[in-house]
Amino acid sequence: MIARIWRASATPEGADGYERHFTGAVLPSLRGVAGHRGAYLLRRDADGRVEIEVMTLWDSMDAIRRFAGDDPATAVVEPAARAVLLGYDATVTHHQVAHHPGAGSDGDPRP
Repeated sequence: MIARIWRASATPEGADGYERHFTGAVLPSLRGVAGHRGAYLLRRDADGRVEIEVMTLWDSMDAIRRFAGDDPATAVVEPAARAVLLGYDATVTHHQVAHHPGAGSDGDPRP
């Protein structure tokens, strides 16, 4: 499994708007992509700003390409998201999931 991680920042109001966009538009869209395994939206309030981190989980890089296109390192940031963010990373990072709560005792990350 692969974790795709993206970061952004917003005002508290913008972060609330991004959460509404994420749950109302992004998640439903992701559910339709073969190989998508789930997503987390993380939020950290700091000094009047909000740091946002999105982690999506995927079966493979091929699944990520179905979502992101030919360059999987490029962030997919819709206009509705851009409108509520102060800034965002133009790229993402990909990480192999070495272990997660549903992994078997042999360490196999597949649930």
